[in-house]
Amino acid sequence: MIRLSARMEAVAALCEKGGCGADVGCDHAYVSIYLVQNGIFDKMLAMDLRKGPLSAAEEHIRDEGLTAKIECRLSDGLCELRAQEADSVICAGMGGELMVRILSDGIEKIKAMKQLILQPQSEVAEVRRFLKRNSFKITQQDMVFEDGKFYPMFRAVPGTEEDTGDDELYLEYGRQLLESAHPVLKKYLETRIQSETSVRMQLKAAAEGGSTKALARLEEKTAEIDKLNKALSYYK
Repeated sequence: MIRLSARMEAVAALCEKGGCGADVGCDHAYVSIYLVQNGIFDKMLAMDLRKGPLSAAEEHIRDEGLTAKIECRLSDGLCELRAQEADSVICAGMGGELMVRILSDGIEKIKAMKQLILQPQSEVAEVRRFLKRNSFKITQQDMVFEDGKFYPMFRAVPGTEEDTGDDELYLEYGRQLLESAHPVLKKYLETRIQSETSVRMQLKAAAEGGSTKALARLEEKTAEIDKLNKALSYYK
């Protein structure tokens, strides 16, 4: 049986069971193998742009005796996925900008799916904005701290969400994470506040010395710290 890191186990836990999943950027296919072995998906398409990792993935799948249930496919994003071939997409461990590009290129395909399981490594708010613009709603979120890094992740389904006064805050940090006072998000907010406050002090000193560039950045940092403190107020 395949064992995953805490981050990838949390990604797998967001998946609603049943049907066929497409793991985009599958690397060595450990997630695809785990999802089938644990009965989360009946079948998987393990997709990657790189021939090297895909070759390793095929070997791992053979070793686990799952060649009948997991197909490897060389693909740039969702390009080689046929319409309605999969019920779910898993994208994890890639930058948010790349993730948005992949989802945008395959927009008609993903709109027909029951769920998207996403774990962007950066530009997380931009991924949430993409989902909102394209009529997906986030139904579940989680966040993991592993090896010194914070990893937010979420499950999205077709649908729309009501706008609220804290929409920008929700896009940045995650509505469910804030409303549930998720402990890992709290640690993230506190860490960011400490870091940004240190930078702000340095900028303040430079601005007082007459630097107009430092003054502009000081205003940006102050606004960022205010936003972080607003998010942290969910924990009080």
